[in-house]
Amino acid sequence: MALNLSLSAPPIRSPQQPLLHYSAKHTIVVSSDRLLHPKSTVSRSSSRRVVTRVRSSLDTVEPTVKVGQVTEVDKDTFWPLVKAADDKTVVLDMYTQWCGPCKVMAPKFQELSQKYLDVVFLKLDCNQENKPLAKELGIKVVPTFKILKDSKVVKEVTGAKFDDLVLAIEAVRSS
Repeated sequence: MALNLSLSAPPIRSPQQPLLHYSAKHTIVVSSDRLLHPKSTVSRSSSRRVVTRVRSSLDTVEPTVKVGQVTEVDKDTFWPLVKAADDKTVVLDMYTQWCGPCKVMAPKFQELSQKYLDVVFLKLDCNQENKPLAKELGIKVVPTFKILKDSKVVKEVTGAKFDDLVLAIEAVRSS
């Protein structure tokens, strides 16, 4: 990712100095969280050297969720999203690619995300890469739905039990 920054000033004319015009283009190459190296080119129409310092702040962007849809998470993004949800109810669908009942529940889970706009809906593929998180959350069967409030699991629904899931969401929302 590169941030292109252009800076130019109008020509300056004073009795002591000839016409001075300054313009600079800076390309700043960044990785996800730090500055790698700046490159700059300066052009000026005077023999005088002009030094201008430009300060900027690049904030790291945390993962975000969109209301009304299901957000795919992994072992790295799950807890930051749960913490960002603050006091909202979070529903996590823990599934696998090969699970038939998981495939049946996926469109129903999507519909719930569009119905309950005050709830954050996440899904986690319990593959080898996410196994540590699945183990931490105590998954034994798929699909498993974990309902969290204030970053703590408060309800769990195992299996493709849509009606039980809706009742659990309703109970946590109203508490």
